[in-house]
Amino acid sequence: MTKSLTAKSLIEDSVKLYSLPDIYFQIREMVRDPRYTAIDIGRVITKDPALSMRLLKIVNSSFYGFQAKIDTISRAVTIIGIEELQSLALATSVVDTFDNIPDDLINMTDFWIQSIHCAVIAKLLAKKAAVLHCERLFLTGLLHDIGALVIYTKLPDQSRQILKNNFQNKRQLANLERQVLGFTRADVGGELAESWKLPESISEAIRYQLHPEKALIHKLDAHLLYLAINLNESKTRDEFLSTLSSSTLSILRLNEAKIKQVMAAAVDEANATFDILAPGKQFH
Repeated sequence: MTKSLTAKSLIEDSVKLYSLPDIYFQIREMVRDPRYTAIDIGRVITKDPALSMRLLKIVNSSFYGFQAKIDTISRAVTIIGIEELQSLALATSVVDTFDNIPDDLINMTDFWIQSIHCAVIAKLLAKKAAVLHCERLFLTGLLHDIGALVIYTKLPDQSRQILKNNFQNKRQLANLERQVLGFTRADVGGELAESWKLPESISEAIRYQLHPEKALIHKLDAHLLYLAINLNESKTRDEFLSTLSSSTLSILRLNEAKIKQVMAAAVDEANATFDILAPGKQFH
């Protein structure tokens, strides 16, 4: 076990490596300041061609269904809304931040496919549960496994040692990580979210994604993420749903019928979202 290393110290040693671009923090500060208008925010976004392109692409997608083409950033900001704008800006930044992971440890296309699918499921579950500002659940789902990328980058040899073992699910994988490293990818992901100064609801849900009952404040978000992860990864979803505790369903205010509606809608939206965040690739 790497006893001298903790999830927190791993992130502290990696601050510059995993820093988000300045434009994200600039947008975040402007969003929080009522003095700035959509036009002001639009001017900042136009300085980033990739973000501008993706923002225009998403507002002109079938998801919004506008007949007239939206061709200005300020109009796009007005249409998409402040919360979703922040989500898109962060999602774009994160996808572009992690791109030097050893190929033998992970296929990055598959990683983002799974992460975006989980993000869409989490957001749709939150909508079904009538959760306010459900865009944060998209980010929570998108970032839920981000700690793995940090571990793979910073500790490749230990990662290979962990991955050579047989494991059936994320709980077993987490146990292996704890045995070898002393912490898990969920711990690292929570610390990374904190270092980026993301809302506590996101960092706590990521940290307790496998044990949502341990969340201190944001139990609802942790349970939604737990459900989204398992629905996304379970090969037998009906069997998984039958094992859900009544307390989980009660906390989420969901039933099996609503969950199945979410899963039916998730594939198309996830595919469209992936095409926007990582153009040129498709779900398999």
